[in-house]
Amino acid sequence: MLLKRLYDDKLAQASYIIGCQASGDAIVIDPLRDAEMYIAAAQAEGVRISHVTETHIHADFASGARELAQRTGATLLLSDEGDADWKYAFAKSANAQLLHDGDSFMVGNIRLTVWHTPGHTPEHICFLVTDTPATDEPMGVVTGDFVFVGDVGRPDLLEKAANVVGTMRESARRLFQSLQRFKTLPDHLQIWPGHGAGSACGKALGAIPSSTIGYERIANWAFRIDTEDEFVDEVLKGQPEPPRYFALMKRINKAGPDLLNGFRMPPVMNPAAVAEALASDSTVLDLRPAAMYAAHFITGTINIPLNKSFTNWAGSLLNYDEDLVLIGEENAVRSAVRDLALIGFDRVSGWTDERVIDAWEGDTGSITQMSVHDLQESGRQIVDVRRSSEWEEGHIPGAQHVVLGSLTDRLDEIDRDRPVALHCQGGGRSSIAASLLHAQGYRNIVNVEGGFGAWQASDLPVEVGDPSRT
Repeated sequence: MLLKRLYDDKLAQASYIIGCQASGDAIVIDPLRDAEMYIAAAQAEGVRISHVTETHIHADFASGARELAQRTGATLLLSDEGDADWKYAFAKSANAQLLHDGDSFMVGNIRLTVWHTPGHTPEHICFLVTDTPATDEPMGVVTGDFVFVGDVGRPDLLEKAANVVGTMRESARRLFQSLQRFKTLPDHLQIWPGHGAGSACGKALGAIPSSTIGYERIANWAFRIDTEDEFVDEVLKGQPEPPRYFALMKRINKAGPDLLNGFRMPPVMNPAAVAEALASDSTVLDLRPAAMYAAHFITGTINIPLNKSFTNWAGSLLNYDEDLVLIGEENAVRSAVRDLALIGFDRVSGWTDERVIDAWEGDTGSITQMSVHDLQESGRQIVDVRRSSEWEEGHIPGAQHVVLGSLTDRLDEIDRDRPVALHCQGGGRSSIAASLLHAQGYRNIVNVEGGFGAWQASDLPVEVGDPSRT
């Protein structure tokens, strides 16, 4: 038996190739849209992709299951569990084999058994994996977004991301019930989850790539709660705000993402074309590190650095209905095109390298950095762009709280006539916020160096809780 984990750091997402070395057959579970990655990995291991499946209709990335199955001629298998609102609309046209709780199928001499595990989503399934030449008992479970290392999948996304009102408490109850069934499995079974630390599909995911049911029984908070009401309250408490693109991914993945047939570099644009894009409805995105952008940038551009958080903030802040122009080194642009496609953004219309900034004949800008000590005496309106859970644990007295992902929708709450100081926990998110405000015409902006972390380290006064709820 072959088990290969492929992991995307920016999405904190794991997909799996499980193969039978005797027959040469393999299945890919939860693939991204990068079909070449799986084809190359299978070839390197000496197996062919005969089956493709996924654990559920994903919210955090665009599924590559249909495209990979079409590229390889593999059998596509999809969940038919859940209610009518969460069935795969493309299953029939893609000749997919539908899966139900208790179904089993073979990949060579590897048996996969389907378990319906609703809660994170209504149609969610897991796969128990048995290496039949060795034993008739399963050795592990591909758990998708049901059970993670140290956590369980959040049950609030249908309500918070897909706007299906009134579903999260009932989904939490179903998650609890799924977990009680899962607890009956033996301790030795390995757990291969769909996400690691950094994913917004849970609130406390561990960074270890795999675990066992026995270890999770003693280390995972969700396994230690035995009453349903207590579990519901705990699992819904402190969940991070879902990125805005999650709702769109649900719709795209239900209908079936467009087929890519590979990632293509957009055309190179000259400065005149970039200026035309800025004057139109296009977004011009600078990929450079925050410090480089803050020192000198083209007015009207926004900055989302190409780091591990890129896809999260790109999906939350970019308009999927507008064309996008990228500024960055060629390799960075190539990487960004792929990352954007993984979250369903295919409208990159052009790019240019960083030399355009120094050669720019139009307006340019910079963002000043301010220390927390200077901030205390500045009299500026302070805007905190951290998550709600961070804000409630402690914030600067008198600050306004506007989560970064909702900033452009709440500009009317930020006074254009007063100087603005932006901060987050360490300075990264507030740098993005500063670029957004500058592109919207705000000019007297500073970014707070070190953010709230520096404020706390300086023993400056901190307010706890949310005064707007008192």
